[in-house]
Parts: sequence; structure tokens; C-alpha cells
Amino acid sequence: ENTVLATLVAYDLQAGSYIRYHNENPEFSSAWCLQLSEIIAPYLSDAGSVLELGVGEATTLKGVINKIEERGGGKNKFLGFDISWSRIKTAKEYLGEDMATLFVADLFNIPLEDDSIDLVYSSHSLEPNGGREDDAVRECLRVAKDYVVLIEPIYEFASPEGQKRMEENGYIKGLKKIVENHGAEVVEYRPLPVFANPLNPSGLIVIKKSPANERVQNDSEERFRCPVTNSRLVKSQSAWVAEDTGIVYPVLEEIPLLRPEHSIVASAFRVKC
Repeated sequence: ENTVLATLVAYDLQAGSYIRYHNENPEFSSAWCLQLSEIIAPYLSDAGSVLELGVGEATTLKGVINKIEERGGGKNKFLGFDISWSRIKTAKEYLGEDMATLFVADLFNIPLEDDSIDLVYSSHSLEPNGGREDDAVRECLRVAKDYVVLIEPIYEFASPEGQKRMEENGYIKGLKKIVENHGAEVVEYRPLPVFANPLNPSGLIVIKKSPANERVQNDSEERFRCPVTNSRLVKSQSAWVAEDTGIVYPVLEEIPLLRPEHSIVASAFRVKC
């Protein structure tokens, strides 16, 4: 099992490498993003919200946005987070200011309210969290309003050599069974034709949440919450603030730091919009 600190350090030190790979392999990158956009688009409504888990340097997110817009998709709102500040900084520079809302956060404690995002998807971001599959699936289902689309290495689809590699690297396994144990419906479950590594084959699990009339309905605007107290977060010029608890989350070079470890008890802080 990979620790959170090990994952954070490994990915932070890799900042910039995914963009280099993307630029050096344009045909694969285009095919990968096209594949994802064709999977996601049918589950999107016009002007819906989309969250990419573990967005990294936004190479996938930018490609997905462009491909969906080329298909005549509606004006969807895109968000993405990563555990690494350095990767989010790199992503902001690569993505541009207006394409998506990016922030630092923890996959297992996403700072968004229940049922607040229409569609949540991953692109090999759950991958290194073997042993914590149940926690990851639970958090994805909590935040998603309608659908969760997991594009991950599927242990059950891999060759014996691939399975051995996944075990050695502490990768996830058994996702479909875990999803079903949470009472969600698996709409699609299959291997994907486009992936980078034959020993790490990508698969698809599309998950549909319970019918809308069985849960609380929220408006279309995503809402952030404190990952420590679950209180509503308000955006200020220099911080994100849980006003009713006095907990503040700093902003570093315009990037919100919204992991529990970033929380500051600052009851005297006043919101300046």
C-alpha cells in the first residue's frame, strides 16, 4: 500500500513530465482524449459540471474539454484537483485561466458537498491506491450527482504479468465488486482499446447513482466545503474560509490549498471579497 506522503512526493517531483510526454506523443494523446470524451459526452447534460479526480497537469482535461466542444457539447463547467501543488501550478499554466477551476485536494476528502457535481471522472488517478479502493469509491459517489466514470487499470482485465506488476506497485483491484457493494449501478464495464502500457491496460467502469427522487436535490452550482468540519467554504481574496468555524485555507499563487493538512485556525480572519 502506497502512503499518501509517498504518492504526494512522487507526483510533485514529476511535475512537467506529463506535458512533455503529451507533446512528444501527440497521436496517442489525441486518441486518449478522444476516447475519454466519447465515453463522457453521452452522460453529460447541457451546462453540467464535470470534475476530474487527480487532474495532474491537465493534459487529459484540456484534451477532453476541446474534444467535447468540437462535438458541439453544451457549456459545461469543468473542475480538477490534485494532491500536488506543483502539478496544479503546471496545469494552470498549460490549461489557461478560463477553461477549468483547479485546486489542491485529497482524493479521500474532496472539499465539495454531497451530490454537487453532475459527473465525476478519473483518468488513472485512483491507480496507486491499492488497499483503499472502498474509501475512494465512497468519496466519488458522495460528490457525484449523477454519474461516476472510472477509467483505471482494471486488474481483472490484465495479463498475469500485468497483474503481478500491479500487485508490486500497490495498484487498485476489485473495483466493480466494490461499486456494487455500495449499491450503485454499473452501467458499463469493459476494457478500453486505447492505452499506453500493455502491462497496465485501461478499463472503464461507468457508475450511475440512485434515482434523483431518492436523494436531496441541489442547484446546479457546485459548492465547496471544509474537509475538516464539512462547513461551507467562502472564497476570499487571499483564502477560502469556513466562517462558522474560523478555519481558513490559504491560496498560494492563486491556487487554493484545500487538503485537511492545510487548515489554519484563524477565528479573527475576516472575508474580503
